[in-house]
Amino acid sequence: MKIKRFDSSEGNVFKYVFDFKDAIAEALLYKYEDFYKRTVLCVSVQSGCPVGCSFCGTGRKFIRNLSEVEIFDQVRGILQDMNIEDINSAGERFQIMFMSMGEPLLNFDNMEQAIKNLHRSYPNAELLISTMAPKEPWAVKTLFKLSKDIDKIGLQFSVHEAYEHKRDKLIPYKNKLTLREIRDVGTEWHKTTNRPVYINYCISKRNQTKDAMNRLMDLFSPCVFNLTFSVICSANENMKDKGYKELDRINEISNDFMQQGYNVRVFNPAGQDDIGGGCGQLWYVQKWMKNK
Repeated sequence: MKIKRFDSSEGNVFKYVFDFKDAIAEALLYKYEDFYKRTVLCVSVQSGCPVGCSFCGTGRKFIRNLSEVEIFDQVRGILQDMNIEDINSAGERFQIMFMSMGEPLLNFDNMEQAIKNLHRSYPNAELLISTMAPKEPWAVKTLFKLSKDIDKIGLQFSVHEAYEHKRDKLIPYKNKLTLREIRDVGTEWHKTTNRPVYINYCISKRNQTKDAMNRLMDLFSPCVFNLTFSVICSANENMKDKGYKELDRINEISNDFMQQGYNVRVFNPAGQDDIGGGCGQLWYVQKWMKNK
């Protein structure tokens, strides 16, 4: 396995490329103030992705699932490279997110084993599973049990559209949960774990109408769901310019939801633009897949 690192110009985001010869993966490391204040790792679970989201360059080709070892080694390799292997015991907040490349529920066996190994090695780490919600009943059932056994697991659904027909265009994968099914599964997971479910909604020019926002509120109760608003990163776009252009509007939407009792987070993409670190970008992977 070969590892390459790309540092953002702002010094707060680091992209790692893992070359497994027949497959490739990228992971992102975020530093908030300093690593021991808060560290976030976004790791890949697949090389490429079969879901094919229309805004995602890495979804244009699927290479293969990553093994449990390859998922685990992304975390271990990054912590070793940054010399912060003690982050689990010495850091205030350490988060590992399965949301860089690939769909977790379509490689659940390997991800499940990786999660168990990561929890044994880093018991204080928060483990967030971010999914486009493919309809995999056995994986969802296993996820419920795993989430009950390991109280560090969090669940996030990537929604991005408030209407089914629009979401189908954005996420053309046919065998996925509907928005109402996401609501029902999320509500049941919340009852099982007593933890909030996260809804990830990337704001674009098309999906921020008043009707769309009202429908989100109708679907997802603030008693169960927390919201993350951010910017859709198209495959070849300068993320930083787009992010700051729409950040004021995102904050307005966020304030509207907070007034209705929601717990809301706004994702500011600063620091990723010059290394192609945004979800769906991962420029190095795109080039590798094109050459292959």
